[in-house]
Amino acid sequence: MQKYELFRNLFFIKPIDYLFITILNKEFFLGIDFVYLYIKIILIMLYKLKQLVCFLLMSTFAFSQVIEVNPPDYIKTITFKSQNSSQGELPIIKLNEPFYLEFDALGRDEPDFYYTIEQYNYDWTPSLLVKAEYLIGLDNLRILSWRNSFNTFQPYSHYRLDLPNNQTKQIKLTGNYLITIRDEEDKIVFTRKFIIYEDKVNIKLDVKRSRDVTKIDILQTVDMEISGALKFNNPSQTVNTTIIQNRNYNTAIKNLKPQYIVGDKLIYRYVNETAFLGGNEFLFFETKNPRAALNGVESTELKDLNNSYLREDIKRADLNYTFAPDINGRFKITAVDVDDINIEADYVNVHFSLNIPKIKPNERIFVYGNYNNYALEENNELFFDNESGNYTTMLKLKQGFYNYQYVILKKDGSLDHGRISGDFWQTENNYKVIVYYRDLGARYDKVLGFSEISSTKIKN
Repeated sequence: MQKYELFRNLFFIKPIDYLFITILNKEFFLGIDFVYLYIKIILIMLYKLKQLVCFLLMSTFAFSQVIEVNPPDYIKTITFKSQNSSQGELPIIKLNEPFYLEFDALGRDEPDFYYTIEQYNYDWTPSLLVKAEYLIGLDNLRILSWRNSFNTFQPYSHYRLDLPNNQTKQIKLTGNYLITIRDEEDKIVFTRKFIIYEDKVNIKLDVKRSRDVTKIDILQTVDMEISGALKFNNPSQTVNTTIIQNRNYNTAIKNLKPQYIVGDKLIYRYVNETAFLGGNEFLFFETKNPRAALNGVESTELKDLNNSYLREDIKRADLNYTFAPDINGRFKITAVDVDDINIEADYVNVHFSLNIPKIKPNERIFVYGNYNNYALEENNELFFDNESGNYTTMLKLKQGFYNYQYVILKKDGSLDHGRISGDFWQTENNYKVIVYYRDLGARYDKVLGFSEISSTKIKN
């Protein structure tokens, strides 16, 4: 009866006792047992095919590039840097050098947070290594170091995670890494990328004006020469290079291959492949004294919190280039009359105002910098204010010195920095270069070199 039920379910026909098939004009008798077995084999093959399709779909998802998760509005002032840096940095850390992650959680709740560390390939797809191969010790542990704010209008808890520590003893290998911060319910609060490197190669850098004469006034080109005692195997396939402008990984040029290979030297002298728009110097403001109108601040007001109203910004694209010293998008927490800025610096409502012609209905304006990881979020979007005729927004930021810039998000998802700020070849920019290498048969990408250069001595 089980056989008959199978036929009935598959073909919606009455049970039969045999089948005839015709091959080369000859009839062959097939018993019901043979037909039943044949259909069972077909069903098993279809099931296996379904499993294969599911596996391929899951693999495609699993090996897609990881995207950083930006924090909710109650998490502020994420700083991720080495022990010898006083400013918020894109964390590129030398192997075995201590570093730390700090952030504030606004409110009086004192929530618990947990951290995990994962390794990734040069293109930020998941590494094939298991955790024990690159990490000595444990992760997925609670962050134990935290303190409450003192004498501030805005209460908050300040958290600090030092790496290595007693539980997470060492990151053994170079490469790309992602640290994930989770809450008590195991929900992701935010993630941050960081890079561990060692000096195995020499990197010579030059910043030059573009070789494309049609864009010579707006582009900067980074020339590179990589050499050293290490002998690369098939470098056109095993070496990948990344260039980052002003610590903004979102606009980085990735997966560069050497243009020429001369002996043990890898040479990059491209016209367009290593070219960046020059941009303009960052705008800046300072709120170390929230009751004073310091750099970039027009007026202040105390309500529930201190409020700093910045000077009106204008379109600079139509103006001539003017040098104004900046810190290339970074920020530094500073405050007057305090002993410990980590817990005594207060939060200030900073009001931005941008006077430019109206943008298209399908475009959006954002203000960003290293202080918010160059994120495009609803809370840092500017909206048109009919009363003032300007685009405005307000951000709650810790006292300090901040660089920032405006950017237009176009309908197609691309970013337009130049329409507001302009692009100039003279602009002083910071460029960081990272060299990845995966030897033939290796299972992960090493970071064998790191170097940086400023465009202050740009060449023609």
